[in-house]
Amino acid sequence: MVCTSINDQICHGIPSEDDVLKEGDIVNVDVSTIYNGYYSDASRMFKIGEVSEEADRLVRVTKECMEMAIANVKPWIPMGIIGATIQEHAHKNGYTVVRDFGGHGIGVDFHEDPFVFHYGNENDGVLMVPGMTFTIEPMINEGGYELYIDQDNEWTSYTDDGKLSAQWENMILVTEDGCEILTY
Repeated sequence: MVCTSINDQICHGIPSEDDVLKEGDIVNVDVSTIYNGYYSDASRMFKIGEVSEEADRLVRVTKECMEMAIANVKPWIPMGIIGATIQEHAHKNGYTVVRDFGGHGIGVDFHEDPFVFHYGNENDGVLMVPGMTFTIEPMINEGGYELYIDQDNEWTSYTDDGKLSAQWENMILVTEDGCEILTY
């Protein structure tokens, strides 16, 4: 499955021949696969041609949020460190973190427990333990974190204020001494 979310689409954009990308657009491509009964999930941001300084910065900071959160994945600490790290870096840069969606456990089902918050207190949440596999996929907005779901397809989400949104996603395995990124 592939979702393509353009500019103010937060996530779950449905690819269409009617959507023609143009210079200055930013687009998230979110790909999910199933191999031998196991799911995978990852997304990347792409900048179409020359983008505005604001769009470029949003894409960069969102990737930094994901990378900083991954750097804090270690066994035997609460998952809240992931959300606290993302929220702190996003807010420090003047952005908001989408609250209606987050990361998720992944394996034999696409969305498994635990839900991975991308905001909150570092001491909240379940302990990360070796063998856990989940996604970290911050959705960072230029404006407010509020969103709405497209009423026609009941799937695609948009920023409520029409401002840009960016998302990066990797699938993570907690190891005995840290973590491994499973999607590149």
